[in-house]
Amino acid sequence: MANAPARDLAQHLQRIEVDGFTILPKVIDTELITAIKHELSPFLQGQHPGRNDFEGLYSERVYALLSKAPSIAKIIEHPAVLPILDALLPPGFLLSAALAIDVHPGETPQPMHIDDNAGNLPFPRPRAHFGVSTIWALDDFTADNGATEVVAGSHRWPEERQAKEDEITQVVMPAGSVIVFLGTLLHRGGANRSASDRLAITPQYCMPGLRQIENMALAVPPSVAGQYSPRIQEMLGYATIDPGFMGYVDGVHPKRLIDPDYQGRRARGLESPGLASLTESQQFSNP
Repeated sequence: MANAPARDLAQHLQRIEVDGFTILPKVIDTELITAIKHELSPFLQGQHPGRNDFEGLYSERVYALLSKAPSIAKIIEHPAVLPILDALLPPGFLLSAALAIDVHPGETPQPMHIDDNAGNLPFPRPRAHFGVSTIWALDDFTADNGATEVVAGSHRWPEERQAKEDEITQVVMPAGSVIVFLGTLLHRGGANRSASDRLAITPQYCMPGLRQIENMALAVPPSVAGQYSPRIQEMLGYATIDPGFMGYVDGVHPKRLIDPDYQGRRARGLESPGLASLTESQQFSNP
């Protein structure tokens, strides 16, 4: 079965190419789900409903998750999802947003939208995606409790095309599952006609050169970011883009803010990209 992971990855990427999304059923167990719910519980007390139809007037949202619920790091860098992200985004991609959405009974459908145009980028669809989103079900997503709804193939649609009701598909999946979809795919949160809440976590990722939707440097400050893995730290922005030093802080690598023992390229005997053509006197101190 050595080729099974590669075969599974190819199948997921094929589904994403055709439909714009793929679903990985029951990727995390109840133990992790319980831990995340416990950490989120203080922030889901019914005190802060959404402020508009998009956030959901009968929903609660929790932002800055890595500063509030550390177990969520396990899904942000989950080994079943990272290979898909690595195939769809360039090296050094960033965590653009990470939020919890608890949809309460009575919630209405969200407006249909895409995720990778928060900055009103002047590039109308159809176009290449700038980001990839994931939605993790911490409760079962059912036909009546507000399951996410997607429009298969809409990642290839022109900007002006609107989805018809018969083109919308509900993402019905058990707790512990995740849907991975392109930032250009039309989707929305569904209506909750049930008597119970529906909780989900949505980490979203973007190209390394784009501004993140959530200001991660403030949402997850150095004192908190230092507790996470190197991969999570890179996704938050504690990294530079090669070749060059986009992302530096005061002329040095941002990793120095959270790791006093961090060694730059020169200390590790590596050449600094972009500086090879400069003389020693022209080179900045290596980040």
